[in-house]
Amino acid sequence: MQLSVKEAASLLNVSDETIYKWVKQEEIPSHTMNEQVRFNRAELLEWATARNLQVSPDLFTGDQAHKAGQPTLSEALKAGGVAYRVGGTDQPSVLRAVVNVMILPETVDRDFLYQVLLARESLGSTGVGDGIAIPHVRNPVVLHVAQPTVTLCFLENPIDFHAIDEKPVNTLFTLISPTVRTHLHLLSRLGFILRNPEVKAALKRQAPPDELMAMIATAESKIPG
Repeated sequence: MQLSVKEAASLLNVSDETIYKWVKQEEIPSHTMNEQVRFNRAELLEWATARNLQVSPDLFTGDQAHKAGQPTLSEALKAGGVAYRVGGTDQPSVLRAVVNVMILPETVDRDFLYQVLLARESLGSTGVGDGIAIPHVRNPVVLHVAQPTVTLCFLENPIDFHAIDEKPVNTLFTLISPTVRTHLHLLSRLGFILRNPEVKAALKRQAPPDELMAMIATAESKIPG
């Protein structure tokens, strides 16, 4: 969905003038259509998440009727699982290792998924800072999965992921969604819980799965709405 400057400003809780300034400075992903500045909703959310902007998830996930049918982040993480000591020495080899450990339907072509994740990173790193990256498929529909999953992987060795803060990455949340709406829903909730200091501390010490699941569920329960 293409958003206007006013809509983007409302979602990010800033003024129209700030949006125009970011566009002029080429800080925010934008497009020009019929001489009008427009924004892609998914790109805007990814950009806001990468910069740890204080944005309410409700602004990106639509009305209550649509949100009612969406899974929680905790449910998607439970389906995707947690993996420790995942190998790899650079971005491509790490993504290959992540794809290999993911819990996926037999119908998903893992080689294709790997190539799609690589292609997404070529558009700009999904490293959001503090050692965390959120690899995902920009257009979820291409994978033809029925249920969303979020797989949390802790790397055996931190690697350069070209993150926004230039720090090595050792924690990856990989999102797989059946629809763009679900992708936005989960990405916005993940962005919210990653601002929780207790969750961040648990991720840094690579807490056990049960503890992580409980902590993330608690943090998610505090999302407004």
